[in-house]
Amino acid sequence: MDISVELTFSPLQDGYEPHIIGFIKALRDSGLTVLENPMSTQIYGHYTTVMEVLNKEMYNSLEGVEQGVFYLKMVKTDRSAYEPHF
Repeated sequence: MDISVELTFSPLQDGYEPHIIGFIKALRDSGLTVLENPMSTQIYGHYTTVMEVLNKEMYNSLEGVEQGVFYLKMVKTDRSAYEPHF
């Protein structure tokens, strides 16, 4: 089963940018399809693989900050090829 996940990592501290950049780079290195925009990051692939990567990288990211929040949305399908029709 393929999934699409949109997520945002928000470290609750000063100097947050290196933590966000590190998280996104780790996702890119996973071999999965990863797209970014200024508001969120999207990751696409097989459910098991995506969840294994997210489990590892979210844990590592939270370990590196005092406090942090992840906002996450998931849909059951690979939406990486979506193009608006308007």
